[in-house]
Amino acid sequence: MKILCVADETDPLVYSPSSKRLFGDCDIVISAGDLPLRYYDFIMTIMGKQLFYVYGNHNLEQFKESMLKVSPASQVIGNRDQMQIMPHFGGDLIDGKCIYDKKRDLIIMGLGGSMLYNYGMSQYSEKQMKWRINKLVPRLLYNKQRYGRYVDILVTHSPVFGMGDGVDLCHRGFECFKAFMEKYRPKYLLHGHVHLFDENENRFHQYEDTTIINVYKSFIIDDPTLGKTNG
Repeated sequence: MKILCVADETDPLVYSPSSKRLFGDCDIVISAGDLPLRYYDFIMTIMGKQLFYVYGNHNLEQFKESMLKVSPASQVIGNRDQMQIMPHFGGDLIDGKCIYDKKRDLIIMGLGGSMLYNYGMSQYSEKQMKWRINKLVPRLLYNKQRYGRYVDILVTHSPVFGMGDGVDLCHRGFECFKAFMEKYRPKYLLHGHVHLFDENENRFHQYEDTTIINVYKSFIIDDPTLGKTNG
């Protein structure tokens, strides 16, 4: 499976008429947040690919409306073909949800937002993020029983504490993500939030079975062992 990942800043190569030629062989697109919805709409329109996203701590014009419409039932049972995922400009919002994409045999979970630093929208304390995870435990247990695994990809906005996060409170990572990886063993944790201004900066960390990737701007995952392609 080939996945185009984006976060934080628009990439001129993606935001161009050439994007279909450059990235058209990707199966899906995943965003770790802080991008305008019009960017997602452009990607979907030009590339014709499904896009899943979480919110960051910026570009939150529709945050309240969309988060209020997250269906609690979608967090417990069902797959992407059966669930009522909210029709939403700019792709499928997976923030606070865990979905099974039957077409690609892929389980994706989203936990957007940053560490609480000025009481703005899409900010969470460590305790609040743990609560968000606990709400999805029934769905994770269902996944394990039905599909043989809890989750394939965890999409967050913030990094993991001590693994590529920043020193200031706003960019501090969440400690509870470590416990999540220890218990539920996602293959990937994709995040943004921490900008990489030097292309040689390290994007990768490994924790237990999980590869953690900072997908700032854009990054391609090409993993033939993950899910299945459209072909």
